[in-house]
Amino acid sequence: MEPEELAEVVRECVAQVIGVTADEITRETDLRVDYEVDSLELMEIGTRLEGALGTRIDAEDLMGMENVGDAVDLIGKHLQEVS
Repeated sequence: MEPEELAEVVRECVAQVIGVTADEITRETDLRVDYEVDSLELMEIGTRLEGALGTRIDAEDLMGMENVGDAVDLIGKHLQEVS
């Protein structure tokens, strides 16, 4: 999966959980600061990403991300490792 495709999947999954359009989500978006996303919502985002990407994502890794770009990079690295 190309990096831009992965970023779009992440933005779509995040947008679905927090109730905004994907266009509002950028690499710099900090979900906790910008949208007050809590741990349950982060878990829901992780579950949606796992379903969309067909891979398991460590919840602790997602919780440690500061912004959406960090999540895209982490997931991209994970997908390369498992392929």
